[in-house]
Amino acid sequence: MSAQADGPYGPLIPMPDLTPDALRGAVARIAPSRLPALTQHLFEATTNAQQTQSLAPLRAFVHSWAVFVAIERHPQRAARLRELERIVDAGEQDPAEAIAEIGQIREAAEAEAGL
Repeated sequence: MSAQADGPYGPLIPMPDLTPDALRGAVARIAPSRLPALTQHLFEATTNAQQTQSLAPLRAFVHSWAVFVAIERHPQRAARLRELERIVDAGEQDPAEAIAEIGQIREAAEAEAGL
C-alpha cells in the first residue's frame, strides 16, 4: 500500500474517538460537504436503535463513519479510493484488482480506527 502513504506530512487530523460527536467534528474538518449525510445517518441510526431496542444501528453508524474518517484524513489514500471506485463504476476493464485494492484500503482504515 505504498501508494497510500502521505509523505512527511502525515494525516490531516488525528483519528478521533469513536463517538458521534467526535466523528461529526472530524467530518466537519476534513469533508464538511458530508455533514448532511452524517447527520441523516445518525438520525436514522438513532431512530432504528430506539425502534429495535438495539445498539446495532448505532454501532453500524460509528463503524461506517470511522472508516470514512480514517480514509479521508489521508488525502492520497482518499484520492486512490475514488480512482479505484471510478474504475469499478466505469466497467471498462476487469475490476478484480481495483476491488481487491479497495478491500485493502478499507481493511487498513478499519485497523487504523481500531475496529
